[in-house]
Amino acid sequence: MDGLTWPLCVPVLTDGVVTLRAHAPTDVSAMLETATDPEMVRWTAVPSPYGPNEATRFLGDVVQAGWDAGTHLMWAIEVTGDDGHPQFAGDVVIRGRGVSTIGFSLHPGARGRGVMTAAVRLAVMEAFSSGFTEAVHWQAHVGNLASLRVAHACGFRLIAEVPGLLFERGRLIDGWHGVVLFGDALYPRQPWRGDAVLTTRTRSGRELVLRAASDHDVARLNETFTDPVTRHWLADQPRDLPGTRTTVARWWWRAATGQQATWVVADTLTDDALGEICVMDLLGLDTTTGEIGYAVHPDARGQGVVSAALTAVVEHALDPDGLDRRRLTAAAAVGNDASLAALRAAGFTPSGRQTAAEPLGDGTYADLLELELLR
Repeated sequence: MDGLTWPLCVPVLTDGVVTLRAHAPTDVSAMLETATDPEMVRWTAVPSPYGPNEATRFLGDVVQAGWDAGTHLMWAIEVTGDDGHPQFAGDVVIRGRGVSTIGFSLHPGARGRGVMTAAVRLAVMEAFSSGFTEAVHWQAHVGNLASLRVAHACGFRLIAEVPGLLFERGRLIDGWHGVVLFGDALYPRQPWRGDAVLTTRTRSGRELVLRAASDHDVARLNETFTDPVTRHWLADQPRDLPGTRTTVARWWWRAATGQQATWVVADTLTDDALGEICVMDLLGLDTTTGEIGYAVHPDARGQGVVSAALTAVVEHALDPDGLDRRRLTAAAAVGNDASLAALRAAGFTPSGRQTAAEPLGDGTYADLLELELLR
């Protein structure tokens, strides 16, 4: 809006549910709640401590100054609260003309409702249609699942995990990077693999749920990967808690980019992780196939957990309404009798043998038996 200064220069955008508008002094209290929320502190470079003075300065020194200078587009996000009144729900900003970066933050009370996905779409569409930019880049800490979900839902091309992408609070941070270009549809470019929740039960009747991994699974998964038996047969697994946390984050990235579907196998009653199972290589040379892999927690061995999980995942993977695979493969080292028995029980049949192909935890190499299952 030429000739107008902030806040009159800020276009009001809405999809009928989520509204983007200029910030107001009445937003300061909710801005403080957002900035001091543990998730915000964990995943962003928001100053700490952060008080009313910092919030007030932010409105003038950052929000207003950016609009007046024409260097960024920054809106307050507004939704209707449970009391029927409009409420501040966060911020979204597009910085830099021509080639831009996007940033966003969401008030804890507005999470889990699709608010940020709608807000990002509105902001990006305005940035493109107004001629402000032709490319919007997204960056986030590796492991920031909520931000990745928004980027995926808004059609960002998810490019890579980049070592040392960010520098915050005096340290380098590995980051995820994506971009959306003028003319791109602002909707998912591919399905988020492994989002389907599967249920099954063991032969003894124990009920299991197969679901996406979350932060609270990391400790149990770390126990799975660092167990001596697991380490013997699967020598390339994480060796400590940080490594397991990174592994889970990479599962999320591969799910978002369509490469892999991974489920945590959990007890339905306790929700404790009993292991993990995945279908890998979904974007390989043959995009109609996939490879099964799994690991089981030591306290779940010998209870039929792997067999039950395999049955559920195989059915989903071969289902045209699931992963729609034509062919599944799997492999296990010679001597890993429990794994081979579970695969055969699930319908896999031998298809080949690779000599001294599987590194074991003791430094030796075992022959690798290959198995397959056709739809």
